[in-house]
Amino acid sequence: MRALLTSAGIKNSSIHDALVDLLGKPIAESNALFIPTGVYPFPGGPGNAWRAICGKARSPLCELGWKSLGVLELTALPSIDEAAWVPTVRDADALLVWGGDPLFLANWMRRSGVTGLLPTLRSEAVYVGVSAGSMAASSIFVETYDGPPRGKDDPLKSEDIVFATSAGDVGRVLVMGQGAGLVDFAVIPHLEHPDHPDAVSAPSGTGKLLKPELRAAQLTSSTGPPWATSAQHAVQEGARPSRRSTRRCRSPHPTPVLARPQTTP
Repeated sequence: MRALLTSAGIKNSSIHDALVDLLGKPIAESNALFIPTGVYPFPGGPGNAWRAICGKARSPLCELGWKSLGVLELTALPSIDEAAWVPTVRDADALLVWGGDPLFLANWMRRSGVTGLLPTLRSEAVYVGVSAGSMAASSIFVETYDGPPRGKDDPLKSEDIVFATSAGDVGRVLVMGQGAGLVDFAVIPHLEHPDHPDAVSAPSGTGKLLKPELRAAQLTSSTGPPWATSAQHAVQEGARPSRRSTRRCRSPHPTPVLARPQTTP
């Protein structure tokens, strides 16, 4: 299975072209399933899921003009006979995995059976992650929380941390979780995003680590150097037989193809 891992969906023509390249055909000829599960632990989660499905969210995904679009709700799957939903997943050209709480999402990917199903899907199928959906594709991921994680899912480990921002020191809980293992590197989304103050650079001269560096230090020993991505970037894993590679996609043009993932400066 191929993967396109983003911070904020299909935000530019370069990421759009990478998706079409992975699909091997136009989006209008491709069938997709949307997974909104990760957003539910947040206040207003159901409304956020509705906006994403209707194409009213800020991260373009469902509104791209798919031939067909279905909703795959992970929390419902354990109570449903696999014969009712597994064939639909196997037939899908793309799994669109929305953002939210990566710990909650990764747990339900395992509990629903989707994690175990991913390695058996068609090689030409594409996993498209947004934010937490991208993080959950890795074998190990690290996230920060204002307090204890919103769900009831136990992390592999957690610790209290303090890091610098332009507004002063910020305390967070740094959590390491187990992902689906679809890719053998980790993704750190929302680099330098104004709505994520703990993901921007630390003030110069402070000598303090910023959030991506803290997370990268935790991840490198487990998965190797991760990718840090902004809204205008994506990581592509796999391609059509003539182009098997990992690359970073950026507006207006992708950077050169890279042999392995690397930490984004």
